[in-house]
Amino acid sequence: MATITSTTGSTSQGVSTDVYNRVLQTMTPQANAAAKLNASITKDQTKLSALGQLQSALANFQQIAASLTGDGLSTSAASSAKTVLTASSTGAAKAGTYAIDVKQLAQGQFLTSDEFTPGKDGKVGTGATTTIKIDFGNTDGKSFNTVGGSKSVTIDGSNNTPEGIAAAFKAAGVDVTVVKGDNGQYALSLSGKAGADNSMRISVSGDATLKNLLTYDPAGTQKLKQTTAAQDAILLVDGKEIKSSSNSIKDTAIGGATLNLVGKGKSDIAITQSSSQIGDNLKAFVSAYNDLNAKMQKLQKGELKSDTALNQAIGQMGLLLKTGGGSVSVTKMAAIGLSQDKDGNLQLDDKKLQAALSADSSAVAKLFTTDDKRGLADMLSAKAASLTSTNSVLNKQTSLTTNEIASLNTKKASMTKAMTAQATALAALYTAQAQTGAGSALNGKGGTGTLFDMLG
Repeated sequence: MATITSTTGSTSQGVSTDVYNRVLQTMTPQANAAAKLNASITKDQTKLSALGQLQSALANFQQIAASLTGDGLSTSAASSAKTVLTASSTGAAKAGTYAIDVKQLAQGQFLTSDEFTPGKDGKVGTGATTTIKIDFGNTDGKSFNTVGGSKSVTIDGSNNTPEGIAAAFKAAGVDVTVVKGDNGQYALSLSGKAGADNSMRISVSGDATLKNLLTYDPAGTQKLKQTTAAQDAILLVDGKEIKSSSNSIKDTAIGGATLNLVGKGKSDIAITQSSSQIGDNLKAFVSAYNDLNAKMQKLQKGELKSDTALNQAIGQMGLLLKTGGGSVSVTKMAAIGLSQDKDGNLQLDDKKLQAALSADSSAVAKLFTTDDKRGLADMLSAKAASLTSTNSVLNKQTSLTTNEIASLNTKKASMTKAMTAQATALAALYTAQAQTGAGSALNGKGGTGTLFDMLG
């Protein structure tokens, strides 16, 4: 808030120490009010941060729980030809065998320049200001369609060296390598991002040397030489064509599975049920819930003590585990070794779990997820999602706290302005009093020591 700093004998604003102390004494009530306002802002900021931590913890748990829902908690993926592709399942892929035929891999465009010899001091061209525009899009060789936007870089006397040009391109998202031959000449190699929509069109305006070196239009002038064209990955999944700008394809080829393409060819992907996969997924689920519980317990003891949104989250999540619901019962959970400790953490008895998996792994899986979304993971995932939804108490409290901080900061700005004006006026008044003998600058004799002094 408003301050008038003092040094020995006088302040940096030419105010004596006596005047400074008297101003401070007079403005004690305002200073106390300012301190309370700052404390309120700090308290709200702390609360807002804690609410954000709670929202993040619920969202992280919901993401993990959601990955185990559906009919594939127990599935794993295997490829018959790992030289063509590898595969993994999040647990949500449907069991079965999928025929994959990889027609081509995704790749980025690769362009190279002619060899050139820099001039004096390794400079390329005259150093005149030159604009290089890079358009990203797709092409059929006859026309160019900009779909990925454009970026421009400037080359001038400060960066018109081979490395300077390379750095400018890298800043625009194009990897450039400078190659120097044994003959002392240089060449530039440009590598774009994978995918057909990441083809490049490069136009140069300015220095003639750079224009003659770097211009590239798929449907026009081509000073750079294309050695590799940008393209998407293309594969058939049970006869259906899939295109991807990346060689790592998640969900779009096989729902719940990720395919990592390695080469062209055919491979069968077997999505199978596995009791060991169920066990691994349930352990990940338990770990995720305990991370959430630890965060909620910490917040309840600290920044969000007695907070409505936090208590709601703890109460509603805990109720599902204590009473069950849907296809879940406490008895069934206990039978597979799942229980809660006194702090609300989940505990999983591996010996009981393995026995249950050996007896009937499908029944264990259905305890956590079912087609009608009534398993434990289904319900906890849905509950976490509702607790962080737009209309949730947590979201409303976050909005209210954000608005309150904004309001308090506005009030703080107004108070700061008023206190600064008041402190300045008081300093001038008390200085004048001290100089004329109308009152002591230190103890206020002959004056009231308040703002009303200014009224005479």
